[in-house]
Amino acid sequence: MSFSLTNSNDSRYFSINCNGRLINLSRPKLMGILNLTPDSFSDGGKFNSEKNALKQAEHLLKNGATIIDIGAQSTRPNAEYLNSEEEIRRIGSIISLIKKEFPESLISLDTFYADVVQFGFDEGIDLVNDISAGQFDPKLLDAVAQTGLPYILMHGNPSYASMHEKVIYDDIIISINRFFSKKILELKQKGIKDIILDPGFGFGKTVEDQYKIIHEFEYIGFGKYPVLAGISKKSFIYKPLRKQPNEVAKETLDLHLNLIEKGAKIVRLHHPETLK
Repeated sequence: MSFSLTNSNDSRYFSINCNGRLINLSRPKLMGILNLTPDSFSDGGKFNSEKNALKQAEHLLKNGATIIDIGAQSTRPNAEYLNSEEEIRRIGSIISLIKKEFPESLISLDTFYADVVQFGFDEGIDLVNDISAGQFDPKLLDAVAQTGLPYILMHGNPSYASMHEKVIYDDIIISINRFFSKKILELKQKGIKDIILDPGFGFGKTVEDQYKIIHEFEYIGFGKYPVLAGISKKSFIYKPLRKQPNEVAKETLDLHLNLIEKGAKIVRLHHPETLK
């Protein structure tokens, strides 16, 4: 089953400037996940060589992805914690190789380290995807500002150690928007102009709160910022059903369609062919 991204009910105009390329987000874009990790919960070790990473990048682009999100550190529960030097070592030449092979691709770098942002910028990345909201590395936001790249701001807990601890919210939507309001002010003060919001599915939230975010997704971001949805293979979908991550394709597709209809402008997922 496939779905045309033109079917979104949200026609608001958003654009981001990626290294001088103005990317129109009026039509939602697909962000394909490229894990360079040996311990990712879904595809660990499959793409942590240059050959396999390039092959996967080609697969993602051919199947509808506009953006490739590269991550060298797994953020699943109980994952190995890496320093910035190890992230850079794992990334190696992958970014520049993808840019050389697929020059029209957009590359997002999934990191919470300032040093990795600078390395990625030198290699040719187009966006920074930070799960920490600048809370894990005090130099991160300044590094992003210096690049001038779009920044994906995710709602989450304040430290690496606590990022998966469940928090009980009075109202998850109000709490997320309050968090974003404060952080957006900080980003703008630092000179970060293009901001994409991510409510942080899978990070410190109950199953009930995550479904509430989906049901009320259109209220996130004040209508002023594009919002990213990243639910692919998240445990709040498969665990209540007593299934494995690769056994909930239909359920995930239905949720993706719901999120697109409610205004998601970027959909981050492992298999873009399901939505192209």
